[in-house]
Amino acid sequence: MAVGWSCDGWRNGSSEGDESFAPLALPYVNAHVTAHVTADTTAAATAPDGTAAQETRPHAAAKPVRWAADAVATMREGARVRLDYSAQSLWRVDRMIEEIRRERAPIEAVADVLRGFGAYAGEVVVRRTGAEWWATGGEHWVRTPDGRLWDPIEEARRSFLGHGSLRLLCRDATADA
Repeated sequence: MAVGWSCDGWRNGSSEGDESFAPLALPYVNAHVTAHVTADTTAAATAPDGTAAQETRPHAAAKPVRWAADAVATMREGARVRLDYSAQSLWRVDRMIEEIRRERAPIEAVADVLRGFGAYAGEVVVRRTGAEWWATGGEHWVRTPDGRLWDPIEEARRSFLGHGSLRLLCRDATADA
């Protein structure tokens, strides 16, 4: 099975269609997400043969769907950014991640925010392609109908580190949809 990733290291600096973001949105966003998202303490699921069990919807989708909804609410209330689960809205998410990175916040301080943004991007892919969330051992992926696996939560972390883009992940994941 192939594993899909966005175009590593390639970034388009265009901001066409993006709104400006409040430079001090991070403290509100981080506090809000931390207050509304509980830590993922799920132990790895194990199949009878001792291997990691694969979970599919609805259980595997429950946490990422909640994380995505929390990110949407947080962006609406804290940063006045509207996220509508469209591919175009991922421009705004990438820009927000870039703003957070510019504030030089440690990755540990924004881990929940990035998880929410990644889950949001995953939900965009799920809704556009008919994909489904998969989970194993506390990790969540999106499996597109062509069988490829995508890790939008890790892509959000990579984006924060300057090596990824949720918009490009969505573009790549939905290219054949």
